[in-house]
Parts: sequence; structure tokens; C-alpha cells
Amino acid sequence: MQPKNRAWLVAGAVGALAVAAGPALAQDGDVAALRADMEYVFNTLLFLIGGFLVMWMAAGFAMLEAGLVRKKSVGVQCLKNITLYSIAGLMFWVVGYNLMYVGVDGGYFGSFTPWSAGAPTVDDGYSLHSDWFFQMVFVATAASIVSGTVAERIKVVPFLIFVAVLTGIFYPITGSWGWGGGWLAEMGFSDFAGSTIVHSVGGWAALAGAIVLGARRGRFTPDGKPQPMPGSSLPLATLGTFILWLGWFGFNGASQLALGTVVDADSVARIFMNTNLAAAGGVVAAMITCLAIYQKVDLSLVLNGAIGGLVSITAEPLTPLPLAAILIGAVGGVLIVITVPLLDKLKIDDVVGAIPAHLVCGIWGTIVVPLTNADASYATQAIGIAAFGLFTFVASLIVWSVLRAVVGIRIREEDEDAGIDQIELGIDAYPEFGRTMAY
Repeated sequence: MQPKNRAWLVAGAVGALAVAAGPALAQDGDVAALRADMEYVFNTLLFLIGGFLVMWMAAGFAMLEAGLVRKKSVGVQCLKNITLYSIAGLMFWVVGYNLMYVGVDGGYFGSFTPWSAGAPTVDDGYSLHSDWFFQMVFVATAASIVSGTVAERIKVVPFLIFVAVLTGIFYPITGSWGWGGGWLAEMGFSDFAGSTIVHSVGGWAALAGAIVLGARRGRFTPDGKPQPMPGSSLPLATLGTFILWLGWFGFNGASQLALGTVVDADSVARIFMNTNLAAAGGVVAAMITCLAIYQKVDLSLVLNGAIGGLVSITAEPLTPLPLAAILIGAVGGVLIVITVPLLDKLKIDDVVGAIPAHLVCGIWGTIVVPLTNADASYATQAIGIAAFGLFTFVASLIVWSVLRAVVGIRIREEDEDAGIDQIELGIDAYPEFGRTMAY
């Protein structure tokens, strides 16, 4: 479209909005009020569109996990993902939002009260209800990260109890430090869309869970050698990765938090571009690294390379130039490939590779922010990474250990042979294949 034609369309759109504003506006000539209303509408729309894209990531996590676990565990993974999303939403209403955002004032947490926004106000520049929705879907993402790591051997109910604590208490407390105006925000800690605040928090909680829970039966030989346990469906895992990639545009793009000006619209577009480039860089780098080390490509590592690239750029998707975004994502893809065997050496069983993708790449993305954002400092970024990691890992380790002692968190080893779907649900996700093919 030619620029002149574009100008006529913009003028026509503004005129149409003025007519739609009604007689009162025509009488008052209140252009400032119209502009404020337009900004309010577009800002709110950004929250809502970004929110449902991030909500769609819940489907991506479910499909990725369903594809990377064995057939006998698919049903429970689907159950866990739809339930954890629901529990996260309820807990974020009961206590999480206010704990993260209300009355933090440079401190360590907000108010232990339910969310109640009342009527949305134009003064805030967006609907408070849209803000609650957008922030809620982020906390569900953190819980989804844990689900994949501890898959195939954890009991459903204890897992969901942990999810309630993580989404209602742990995540909001740490989130208040950065996004709620807490002590790290006062120091200048920068995490644009949550490489640390969302992804590393989920990764630390997952690491603690994997340590307390232990590896799947047969995952390691008595002398410590890892044994491959292929997933049920690589096409399904690939679909899940594409869904996550799509949802990430809402994750990063809507974190601009405004769409009411030309500058904001351009920033959102730039974030979309950098997000896509980083993911692509992660895929290509993971593939090249696989070929260099193993002389063949591991599809699951390449899929996680995309996620690693996305996580890496999430801490600062606005300021990098395109080449920098590609390189940041590419480093994430390399980290995926080299971290997975390190976890194997430590006998940490991470079923879907969430710890490399979300924890390791989250740390990388956060520490590299000052490379492209002069307002951030490496020292403050390191302090933030350490604070989030120490609190989340220790607190999660305590909760996992208490759950193990009080109610038990793991199904019996002999039940793992039958499959967790049979033990927890009494069904098979793929009954047409028969029990002999359930592994």
C-alpha cells in the first residue's frame, strides 16, 4: 500500500471514531478525551490479545509434554496441564495478584488479600480486569514448566498441591520483587517479559522437584549410564512447540503493556520480530550443535532449541538489533544441547528438557540484558538471578520434602511398569494400540 493511501485510511479511521464517539464529543470537541479513550481501548486490547495467546501456550505445553512422555503417561500429562492452569487462575485471584502487586512499595511482598479491582478506570490507561487476566496466564506458565520435568512418576494430587503453593505464594512473592515495584525493581533489575521472573522460577521449582522425586524406574543403569526413553509422539511434540512459539508473541509483545501510541505500536512490532528471530536462531544453533557432537540431529533437542531461544530473548526483546536477537537465541539453542548430558551425569531425570530450556536459558537471557540495554547492569542482573534462584529452589525443596514425608509424592516403582495413566486414571490415552504398545 502506498503511503498516501495509508494516510487517507488513517484519516478516515479517526473520522469514523469521532463520529462513533457521539453527540457529546461533537459538542465538547474533547479531542483529548477521545485520545485517552482510544489509548485505553488499545492498551486493554493488547492485554487481552496477549493474554489469550499466552493462555494458548498452556495447550502448547500440554502437547509438547504429551509427545515427549511415553504412551502410558499421556493421559496424566493432559490432566495435569488443564488442572494446573485452573488452579493457577484460582490461586492468583485468591491471593496471588495482590501479593505480587498491591502495597509492595520497594519491599518483599504485597498484600495477602483476594483480588478486587472494582470498576476499571481510565486514569490507569487500561482495564484492571485485563491486567489481572494477562498477569494470571504468566503464573500458569511457570507451573507448566514443573509439570514436564517431574512427569511419569509423580502422583497427581501432591503435584497439584505444590502448584497451588507455587502459583499462590512463591511466584507472586518473587514476582513482586521485580514487576511489583519491590526491592529488585528499586535496584534496577531488568526482566522485560520474564526470563527469570517466570521461566527460571519454574525451572528452579522443577529442579527441586526432580531431585526430591528421583529418576524414573530404569532411566539410569546401576552404574549411572542414562537409558533413552523415547516419547509417544514427536509430531505431537512438534505441534506443541509451534503452539508455544505462537503464544510467545503474546508473552513478549504484550509485555510492552501499551499499544495506544505510534511508539508503542512500533515497539510491539519490533518485539515480535526479535522474538521470532531468537527462536529461529535457537533452532538452527541446536541443530548444528547436534550434528557437531552426535553426527545426527535429535529432534527433541531441536524443539527445545526453539524454546531455549524464546526464553533467552524474553528478558529483553525490545532493545536488541536483529543480529543480536539471533545470537542471543542461538546461544540458548547451544545451551540446550550441552546441558542435557550434564543433567544425565548428575542423574537428574528431566523428562521434557524443561530445566535446560527454562532455567539455564532463563539465566542466560537475564544476565545478557545489559549487552543491549544500557539501563541495566550486570551486577544487578546477577543479584536478581541469585535471589530468585535461592528463594525458589530452597522454598520448593522444603515443600516437596514435606509432601514426600506427609502424603508421598511418587507412585510405586512396580506401578511405573503398568503406567501412571492406569494407576491415576484407570485408562489408556491410546487404547486402540493395546497395552502391549503402551510403552
